[in-house]
Amino acid sequence: MSETTTAAGRRAGPRNDAAAPGPILCVVGARPNYMKMAPMLEAFRAIGEPTLLVHTGQHYDESMNDQNFRALGLPRPDVYLEVGSASHGRQTAEIMSRFEPVVEEYRPRMVVVVGDVNSTIACALVAVKMGVPVAHVEAGLRSFDRGMPEEINRVLTDQISDLLFTTEPSAAENLAREGIDASRVHFAGNVMIDSVLRNRERAVPARELIGDELAAGPYAVLTLHRPSNVDEPRILRRLLEVISEISERIPVVFPMHPRTRARIDAAGLEALVEGGRLITLPPVDYLQMIGLVRDATMVLTDSGGLQEETTAMGVPCLTIRENTERPITIDQGTNTLVGTDPAAIRAAAFQVLDSGGKAGRIPDKWDGRTAERIARIVSEWCAARPEARLS
Repeated sequence: MSETTTAAGRRAGPRNDAAAPGPILCVVGARPNYMKMAPMLEAFRAIGEPTLLVHTGQHYDESMNDQNFRALGLPRPDVYLEVGSASHGRQTAEIMSRFEPVVEEYRPRMVVVVGDVNSTIACALVAVKMGVPVAHVEAGLRSFDRGMPEEINRVLTDQISDLLFTTEPSAAENLAREGIDASRVHFAGNVMIDSVLRNRERAVPARELIGDELAAGPYAVLTLHRPSNVDEPRILRRLLEVISEISERIPVVFPMHPRTRARIDAAGLEALVEGGRLITLPPVDYLQMIGLVRDATMVLTDSGGLQEETTAMGVPCLTIRENTERPITIDQGTNTLVGTDPAAIRAAAFQVLDSGGKAGRIPDKWDGRTAERIARIVSEWCAARPEARLS
């Protein structure tokens, strides 16, 4: 094995010898990917399956990356492509351009992608065009809103993947409607929940972030980052105004995404998030966020992952969106889809405060062993097929 560097990027791992079986390339690009990939890397190691971790750099805040990698026990990436921010088209193209030499160099047995970010579709496209099989973890989720870039990424990645791992039964139904052969689909459970269950007791107590007095009483957690909620100043103002009203009844802790902070500042809405019982925090790492959510009375969010994490931890969740790709969190979990109308958000929040909110239950196979199931299926699938031949 010899040390190499990529055509674009740094920290390439050892090059694969031509006679040895290629590794499995595991791709992350954005923070939501990290907690999905961490348990899978551990599961692959446990069965002796060689892997390399590729970080595209789609989310490029190195301090936050380092914090989250340490919190999750993720190894440093073997390959870091340093793509950075750009428009969707430019970023996707840049990831493809930088990932192709990596596939050529390491000749992987399979490329594993997770979720629905630009790195997911970009790396899957490169792999399949070069004759390398693709596994998509968290397949089949649909919001049915083609205005969401993530929805396009989900649909296209599923169409070109060889193995599709689903988190809930509705995902398999979506894939069947789209003509995907059931033999490619495996209901493995939710790998995000593996990370939640492994780290819940390690989570940073809320008092370390918000103080003993606030943490001792009821409080809510807010996250907002989706373009549909934060890019239009009029919509953002309406949402912040209703959150301010809710904070008059319960303190609201708001770890603020950098993009959201920039939109608030640009729109001159700083007064709506300063002072009072709306407590803003800088971005928090994974263990800090789990601690805040674990001890909260309720969560208000437009995040996909938090809909699942709150269900796993039994915390009422109000999703500030018009749709969700995770319906099981509503049908079985603690999530309520409230939309973006301020009156509906206010009513739902007050109902939680008055009645305690939805109790929910844990969905099937959200048991902390999803990564083990995925690793076993991937390993057996690769062993039953000849080595990938790069085109």
